[in-house]
Amino acid sequence: MGERHLTIGELARSTGVATSALRYYEELGLIPAPERISGRRRYPESATALVGTILLLRDCGFSLHECTEFLAAQTRGDDWRELVRRKLAELDEQIARAQIARKAVAHALGCPHDELPACHNFTAALDARLAGLPLEEAHPH
Repeated sequence: MGERHLTIGELARSTGVATSALRYYEELGLIPAPERISGRRRYPESATALVGTILLLRDCGFSLHECTEFLAAQTRGDDWRELVRRKLAELDEQIARAQIARKAVAHALGCPHDELPACHNFTAALDARLAGLPLEEAHPH
């Protein structure tokens, strides 16, 4: 006996993904076009793990395009690690920018001035930012 097949509704319920998203994943090639029985999509039960993999990758910050690259590398048996290394470097950059932004916001909350334009640190950061400096240089504190 073969693998059990799921309707698109069953796959949607088991993964928490809307049927429209599943159709979109299919359109992008993230999940293979399913078999059709009486005109209705019938996904192999293994599609649940594939959709779960996509969800996990998305939770880790991968774009749908990057998910496609990752899954294709897996299918071909290629080394997917370079894609993951690039994502890790991207995440490290995002974290660094977020930490700088957090410091600037925390500084604003702790500022003794009722009006931010009265704060020397704010005006210095504003001038630096308008001069084209990134936040990490405009607000180095």
